[in-house]
Amino acid sequence: MSVRENIILALQVMKGFLRPFSRAEAESFADKYIDLLGIKTASTDTPIKSLSGGNQQKAILARWLLTKPQYLILDEPTRGIDVGTKVEIQKLVLQLAQEGVSVTFISSEIEEMLRTCSRLIVMRDRKIVGELRDNNMTQANIMRTIAGETVQNV
Repeated sequence: MSVRENIILALQVMKGFLRPFSRAEAESFADKYIDLLGIKTASTDTPIKSLSGGNQQKAILARWLLTKPQYLILDEPTRGIDVGTKVEIQKLVLQLAQEGVSVTFISSEIEEMLRTCSRLIVMRDRKIVGELRDNNMTQANIMRTIAGETVQNV
């Protein structure tokens, strides 16, 4: 599918496939999010598989942002992409949170979590083993929690 089709997919599902968006509406939605997220593509008709991994990630993120979510779950959204795109996505997550969107950001990279999260839940074997926030969100405390030591929240 094209970049445009990928971006509007979730919103089209919400609206119903029997009531498709006009080409102009679809183009408008796609253009807005291509600009907003800095997706590098020759056109909205470009097949998404021909984009770089980072631009594919941004297009999929655009798909969900177009639905104006109140709650967003991002599971390893920056895995396998270049550092510049990683930083852009992290900034976007912070902006969304500031705008009132609740975001669950799942990552195996501790530094990324420290830059992106206001609260951190550590899980092991599908169980919560610790919660860190504020001054306790340090790499050392995260490692202690992962190792099974108790860290007191301040």
